[in-house]
Amino acid sequence: MDRISALRNVEEALRDFESGESDLAATEQRVVTVLRTYATDFEGEDGVRPYQATGDGRAHGLVVVAESESDARERVHDLLDEKSGTLQFDVNRL
Repeated sequence: MDRISALRNVEEALRDFESGESDLAATEQRVVTVLRTYATDFEGEDGVRPYQATGDGRAHGLVVVAESESDARERVHDLLDEKSGTLQFDVNRL
């Protein structure tokens, strides 16, 4: 899914919410589904790809885009405001 398609799908979900055709929970689910589809299909410039952290603690499940596995690890640490080595997790390319 490209960016324009993702934005259109999110806009449609918001329109349905605003018109009363959808409740908040259903709208959230639709938006999350669009974002996950976009993230897993993401192919950025310069070799940027999505990576997902797995392991214990707050890092588990986070998805970031990065050029490499080591960059992805650094981004997860930065997002969680943790020093490198304080969290135990792996990152895997989606």
